[in-house]
Amino acid sequence: MTVPVFRFAPSPNGPLHLGHALSALLNADMARRTGGRMFLRIEDVDGTRARPEYERAILDDLDWLGIAYETPVRRQSEHADDYAAALDRLAALGLVYRSFLSRTEIAAAIRLEEARSGRPWPRDPDGAPLYPDIDRVRPPAEAEALAAAGRPHALRLDMAKAVRLAGPLAWEELGDGLDGPGETIEADPAAWGDVVLAGKFMPAAYHLAVVVDDALQGATDVVRGRDLYFATAVHRLLQTLLGLPAPRYHHHRLIVGPDGRKLSKSKGAAGLSALREAGATPADVRRMVGLAEPVAAGQYSPGPP
Repeated sequence: MTVPVFRFAPSPNGPLHLGHALSALLNADMARRTGGRMFLRIEDVDGTRARPEYERAILDDLDWLGIAYETPVRRQSEHADDYAAALDRLAALGLVYRSFLSRTEIAAAIRLEEARSGRPWPRDPDGAPLYPDIDRVRPPAEAEALAAAGRPHALRLDMAKAVRLAGPLAWEELGDGLDGPGETIEADPAAWGDVVLAGKFMPAAYHLAVVVDDALQGATDVVRGRDLYFATAVHRLLQTLLGLPAPRYHHHRLIVGPDGRKLSKSKGAAGLSALREAGATPADVRRMVGLAEPVAAGQYSPGPP
């Protein structure tokens, strides 16, 4: 029988808040109930934002919450070779191209096309405009010359070609729970356009790094916030192209602030350390995020929907 494997994967670019606490506690609860394994992964692949002090704070917060995990901790910054190997495999399939457009150039290209067609430019599920096809159809010799001249660029996935190669895709969704029946969700990665695979300061962007890491850590169950629900389509595409296993997905409810929006580091959501300093206890945090008391094997309770 396969032992379930869970992981909590925060980014060290700010303090953990209640939304992170819900995700970490759900992972730990599910691992406890199933007799599964629990890993911690520090997603510090973006060297422009990751800070050692935030990683230390993450470890302190998890220790305070009583969340146990196996060591050593996986840090993305230490595994660039794993991501390079995945990029090479995608490149060998003819699915990777250099993208040189700056944000200003992207906006200008979109305005021009909207004026020409009279239609709004398509956007991805997060509301960002899809990347124009200028670089995808750029002659290879021209792209090589730009790169050789030191023009900054990212590496992107040729989405249309990738979707044709992969064929129909789906994932198994179980929401906050562990027990079936789950729901089979049809994946639509094309809605995201030509996603970034790696950037100037990143050996791998989020989409690529997360599927490589989950496979290498043997994750059987990915427990994360509902804000990543639609991104799962891209992850299933990359898993298929790279021949990686597909975990089960549990996209849990989000913790929202007074304005009804999900908590965010960038919006100054109160950190767990601040709550601790104000006198909150781990039990208080569980109640704040709508979880019952810590569970034993066979007693899993995800709290209110």
